[in-house]
Amino acid sequence: MVIGALIDAGADPNLLEAELKKLQIEDEYELKWKKVVKNGITSTKFDVILLNNLEGNNPDVHSHEHEHEHQHNHNHEHGHSHNQEHQHNHIHELEHHHTHGHDHSHGHHHHHAHRAYKDIVELIEAADFSPPIKEMALKIFKRIGEAEGHIHGIPLEKVHFHEVGAVDSIIDIIGAAILIHQLKVESIQASAIPVGMGKISIDHGIYPVPAPATLEILKGVPIEQSAMRAELTTPTGAAIIAVLAQEFGPIPSMKISSIGYGAGTKTFKQHPNVLRVIMGN
Repeated sequence: MVIGALIDAGADPNLLEAELKKLQIEDEYELKWKKVVKNGITSTKFDVILLNNLEGNNPDVHSHEHEHEHQHNHNHEHGHSHNQEHQHNHIHELEHHHTHGHDHSHGHHHHHAHRAYKDIVELIEAADFSPPIKEMALKIFKRIGEAEGHIHGIPLEKVHFHEVGAVDSIIDIIGAAILIHQLKVESIQASAIPVGMGKISIDHGIYPVPAPATLEILKGVPIEQSAMRAELTTPTGAAIIAVLAQEFGPIPSMKISSIGYGAGTKTFKQHPNVLRVIMGN
């Protein structure tokens, strides 16, 4: 949803596709993006289609929003709410608005790319990205790795990502860093993060929302109560906003230059499942 919102706000998806080839894993996925309408809001839906399904099934579409990760199986969708990554110069506000739903991913996919934290670090460091992109992506992955390690009681270097290591999660995080850099964003602000409520099924059983990894990642970040019985923020989405936002609160004083909406996979009756990004200075 973050990537969809950034593209919707003016980032170049073709540049994103070209930059991601520096990871040299393009034989594992295809990228697709299109305009969709979620509860009356025209938005951009960005999907990662995994090509090498180890289980021999048809390619999975991970809608990238999903983000799954966390070891759960769902995917995250973070964005939701308002995370707007504003870009460009400043301030931008992430609004996350509501919700998205994570969803998608359930289980299946993750098993395609079981990469350890150290493998992901090596993959990013070996790629020819500019230093700011590398630094941002590594910080986001470290936030997730530390949370997973804390929850499972293992050191960071031994963390094995189920879903976070999947190709689509890697693209979600590195792709967000690429587009924020392309848009020349100088600072990012966000609203409080709506996490949703209810229960979700993850690899280890039935867990409450927010999932343990999401909650751990959001330490120090204001969260917002929500009556939505859905996982509105996944670990990947939580890590992106926790690392990138310098401040949390209402939309700041700014001159708006661009607005983008990133669509999630799920559709809710009363709330558009989109992430809003407001750019300006």
